[in-house]
This record gives sequence, structure tokens and C-alpha cells, in this order.
Amino acid sequence: MTAALSLLRQAKWIDPEMPHDPQVRQPASYLRRRFFLDAAGSATLKITCHGLYAVFLNGKRVGDFGLAPGVGDYRKRLTVQDYDVTDLLIPGENELTVVLGDGWYRGNVGIDGLNNYYGEDLALLCGLVADGKTVLVSDETWEASENGPVRENDLELGETYDARKETVTGWHGVRVRDFSFENLAPTESVHIREQERFPGKLFTAPNGETLVDFGQNLAGYVELRLHAKAGQTLTLWHGETLDENGNFTQKNFDPGERNKNGGIPQKVTYICKDGENVYHPFFALFGFRYTKIETDADLSNAAFTAIAVYSEMPQTGFFSCGNPLVNRLFLNSLWSMRSNFCDIPTDCPTRERAGWTGDAAVFAPTAVYLADCYPVYRKWLGECRFAQAPNGLVSNVAPVIDSRSQISMMLQGSAGWGDAVVLVPWTLYTTYGRKEILEENYDMMTRWLSFCETRAKETRPENEKNPWKNWLVDTGFHFGEWCEPDVDNMLALRKNAMSGAPEVATAYFYRSACVLSEIAEVLGKAEDAEYYAAVAENAKKAYRFACTENGRVVSDRQCAYVRPVAFGLLEGEEAKAAVNDLAALVEKNGCRLNTGFLSTPDLCRVLADHGHVDTAYRLLLNETCPGWLYAVKKGATTVWETWDGVREDGTAHDSLNHYAYGAVSGWLFSGVAGIRLDRGNLTLAPNPDPALGFAKARWASPVGTVKSEWTYKEDKLIFTFTVPVPAEITLPDGETYTVEKGEHRYELPV
Repeated sequence: MTAALSLLRQAKWIDPEMPHDPQVRQPASYLRRRFFLDAAGSATLKITCHGLYAVFLNGKRVGDFGLAPGVGDYRKRLTVQDYDVTDLLIPGENELTVVLGDGWYRGNVGIDGLNNYYGEDLALLCGLVADGKTVLVSDETWEASENGPVRENDLELGETYDARKETVTGWHGVRVRDFSFENLAPTESVHIREQERFPGKLFTAPNGETLVDFGQNLAGYVELRLHAKAGQTLTLWHGETLDENGNFTQKNFDPGERNKNGGIPQKVTYICKDGENVYHPFFALFGFRYTKIETDADLSNAAFTAIAVYSEMPQTGFFSCGNPLVNRLFLNSLWSMRSNFCDIPTDCPTRERAGWTGDAAVFAPTAVYLADCYPVYRKWLGECRFAQAPNGLVSNVAPVIDSRSQISMMLQGSAGWGDAVVLVPWTLYTTYGRKEILEENYDMMTRWLSFCETRAKETRPENEKNPWKNWLVDTGFHFGEWCEPDVDNMLALRKNAMSGAPEVATAYFYRSACVLSEIAEVLGKAEDAEYYAAVAENAKKAYRFACTENGRVVSDRQCAYVRPVAFGLLEGEEAKAAVNDLAALVEKNGCRLNTGFLSTPDLCRVLADHGHVDTAYRLLLNETCPGWLYAVKKGATTVWETWDGVREDGTAHDSLNHYAYGAVSGWLFSGVAGIRLDRGNLTLAPNPDPALGFAKARWASPVGTVKSEWTYKEDKLIFTFTVPVPAEITLPDGETYTVEKGEHRYELPV
């Protein structure tokens, strides 16, 4: 056990609260402990809690971890943080104050807005060590109060803050609670931090309301600064867009049945003190670009600043080209990633904030270009392990935040979602080269494949004649391709319930078995590698028998061609024929896509890698719906959940900050710029096109900074590459060069 956990074994869980109604939102709890030091030496604070904490030593904030201790299945793992507080201690009397909020522990979570998911209490566990000696631990000697400025708090719903109560009163004793120590674990991920700041511009909406535009959709909160009189109140409502009339709206993330109970107001109520007021929420996080302000205070000298809040992930990928819309698309992908990588990858920062496995899987190959996301994905994979059922089924969301009702349990384990537990670790390994990610998750992967094998053995009557029916996955719940344009999602789900979605499910069964075979080989498990290779081969035969006509795809849906080529179910002339048919479908559809959630990330790559670079570019540059640049033309600063998130008439629906369709930005690096890294092997094979004029990509990769640039200049196409290690460069004329580290320049005639 680490030193931090050993120290906390000496401490006691303390509950600061008086009895309360668990269905009523409560004030934050304040706890304090005064102590003396003869001399201020080297000191470390070790702390965790039920709920969220903000900790202050002698009035100064400790650390930069926002929303600590982070999110997770607290029953399985509750992380402990260590802070160096040496510089905050003074000789003589010191005071340690901890503020506790509801957070994920007992606040609203998930699309259903479940409360008290992990418990009804808030509780603190901490210890302070100075010069190797224990100075204090949480115990019955502490004091508590519920009479501080944070009057209500909820991550989704918002916060009420009364600045007149900043001098906390009403201190009372605490309760010692018999909570477990067995779920304690050291933090292995990165901190959630305040990041970019965007000054807001006040304006008046057509309906007369006072609004602030921060110019960027993001996840975070607003810092306000103003002079006011005590008792004056500001109410801030946060939304992603304006409605068709230019007025404030939150309708696009209305949460269905929850709307009957007030929905998700994303509201801050701030009650001023006399003089200068400076504030941002402690325990709330919103998805927004716009804020509506209702107030009786004078705003003539007020300032409002949006602060982005997400996990510490330095940007590693940078891209620009001659088309400003594509440049904005790249930034939109980056901002949707930032907005949704808050301790774990989530789907949206407004109504759910759930760790959907499918979203994480389809975006991972892009995420590794954009930012150093390894720690966030690694933590989330641990939550996947906790969420896995004894029979190997993988929940669609990790950590689990649903009712676990019989219906809920029946709708788990979807193909393409559950497969994330194989595909994400493999993406991380092939990019970062760290074998630990495979070792940590190998048992989870094999159990998932075992579940898939068992499910495959249940065959529907219409597929009994398939010679490889025991490897055809045609039963169980599956989302299928999901969210295809011009397809009714609910009808598609009902169809999947009737047919089991064998094309999608069997393809993913094959893909995961292939990858797991490679993983087993990397880990030195030769027998496993051979076994999963055989499973994959049988799944491939089952797929080809059920889903092709002797290796030829026959469908009017683009996804039916993308998936088998991307996964290797079709190769050689079969793959070439499938991509030719795919390109024809794209052309027939007006150079618009009709792929859905699962295959859209591979669409441009499949086309370009099989000789249809021109079609891939026409798809990328299409400005109509469905297409990536439609949203950009509509003023989007993030990626939308659906292609028509803001319709032509200006009406908005669904989340406007989902990163999944931003996966196309991965192709900007791997296809347009041609940068690919696989287990330390660096290749560059760019796909230039005059429609962009030029393209520049820079990637701070795990092997060093890679640069790829091409530009059309008069009658020449000029390439400039910088590689940090030996690499292989392939130009569009088919010539391949093996080069050493350094800069390399080539010219081709146009």
C-alpha cells in the first residue's frame, strides 16, 4: 500500500451534515481544522471525499485539480490525491478548510438525472504530513457548517452562491462514519484544470433579453466580475446556441422526461455582496457558448469570462490548409474533444456526460493525433473493467450511471460499443508503444470475446443454413450503424431487434478477434494468438456467407461497403470492387455521405487508400447536409451530435458538442498529410488535392515531432517533411523513399 493510503488508514471518514431530505438540493458543507506548527517544513496533504472537494490552507486554494477527486465507480475505486502544501504553511496557527459539494456522487448523473447514485452523504478523508510526521487527520475533532456561501450545487443543474455568507458561521461537530477504505486508490490520471479563457460580449437579443456571447462552445463555467450592492442578484443561464429568431434557447438539449421536472437549467444564481464581486462556480460545469443574464445589478462595468475546464491534455496535433472551412472543422474537432475529456471521455457536456464506449472507440484513432490523451483513456478503461459483467458483457457506458433495471441490462453489450475494450487499448499501444495498456486490459478483452462467442452460438432460424453459423452474431442488442442520415433511429433499432444486426455485429466480432490475436502475440501468449486468429477466420467466413454475395457487397448504404474494407473482411480485387461501388454511391448521393456513427470515421480513408482520393475530398469539402462543412457554414465551433443539429430554418436540436463525427480530423493527419505511426514505425504518404491549395500538419508524436507539408506552386507540387526517426515516404506518383531523421524535400510536376 502506498504511503498516502497508509496515512489515510489512520484517519476517519467524517460526515459534516445535519439530517436532511435526500431529494432536496443541499448547501455545500464546510469543514475546518486548526493546528499549530513550531516550524513550517516540507508538507503533503493527502485527501479524498464522497462528493467533490475544494481545499484551502490558510485561505489559499490547494492545487489546481478542479472537480476532485474526479469521476468513477466510487464503489470500486475512489482516488486519493497528494498535494505539496509546503509553501502554504506558516509557523504558528494554521487552518485547513475543505468545502464539499455533491458532484457525481450524489448529484444528477446520466440522461435520466439520477440522484444519490453512490450515496446520500458527503464525507471527507484526509491527512497532513509535515517533515515526515502526521500533523492531522480527519477525525471527530473537526468542525463543520452548512452556512457558507454555496447554497446549492449540482454538476448538471447549477449552483447558487450567496457572497454575503463568505464568512462562514454556525460551526458544529462532525459525525464519524464507518465507510470502507478498500476502494481507495492512488490517482494515476491527470488533473481536471481550468484552461483557455474567452472574454464575453454583451448584447441584447431580439426579445430584449441580455445575453453574452463567448464566441466558442465549450465545457466550463463563467467567471463574473462587477461592483454591486449587497443582495443584488444575477441569474446566469447557459446554452449552446440561439434559436431561429436569435434568442437564447436550451431546447436542443431538452432531456425528454426530465424536462417535466425542470430539465437541465445549467443555471447559476449569484447573490452579491457590497463592492467588488468576483466569482465562478465551485461544483458545477456547463456546456455553453451563450449566457442569458437576469439581474437587478448595473452591468455597465461588469466583465464575464468563459473558462474552459477539461483534463490536462497538451495539444499535440496542429493542422492548417488553404480552405478556412476545413481549418475551422479541425478546430471544432479539437474543441469537442476538450469539452468531453473531463477525467474520462464523455458524449456531451450538457444532458448526459456519460462515458459511452462507442464514442470513445470511434474517436480514439483521431484523439491520439490531437492531444496527449493516454492518461484519460487509461483511467476510463479501468472504469470499463469495473463495469464488465461476470459473463463478459461490456456495458455501453462506463462508469455505469443507469438504474440497472431489467430493461437497462437487456440493452447492453452492443457491437461496436463493447468492442471498445479491445480497440481502444490497441490504438493506444500502436501509437504510444506502451505494453502496460494491453496487460492491464487483457483479461477484460478475453472475457468480452468469450461473451461474443457465446452470443454467436445462438442462431436465428433464418441463418441456420450458414455453415459458420456459430460465428455469426445475429442475436443480442445492438445499436447497429446508428444515426445514419435519412434513417429513423427507432425503426432501425426495432429492425435490429428482429434481425440482430448480423452485418455490424459479425464484422466487429471479426475485427476484435483479429486485434486480440495480435495483442496476444505482443504479450507472448502464442496459444491465445493462434486461437483468436482461428475465431477471426471463422467469423470472416460467417460474415461473407451472410452479408456478401460471394465477396460482393450489394447494398444502397455506404456503411455496408466501408466496414468490410476497413476491417479487412474484403481484400484485393474484392476490396477494390467494393470501394468502386462505394464511390459510385457517394457520387449518386450528390457527394454526400449516408454513413452513420460507426463507419463515418473510416469513410474518407477507405476511399483515398483505394484510389478514390478525389471522391474523399469531395465528401470532405461538401458544404450541404449531411456533411462536415454544413455545420461550419452554420457557425459551429464544435462538432454536432447529428448532421443537421441546426436546420436550414435555424431551429436547433440535440447536442451541439459531440466529438464522434470529428473523427474525420484523424484523416487530415493520416490521409491529407499522410502521417501514420504504428508501433514505432513512421510512414508518410500524403494525398494532396488542388482543392485545398496547401496543407500543413505538425504532430508531437511519441517518437518526436513530425511535420508534413505540401503545396501547389505554379506547375509544381512541392512536399516538405521533417521526421524525428527513420521513416518511409511514399509520394502520389508511387515512388517510395526510406529516409533518415531530418528534413526532406521533393517536387512533382502537376
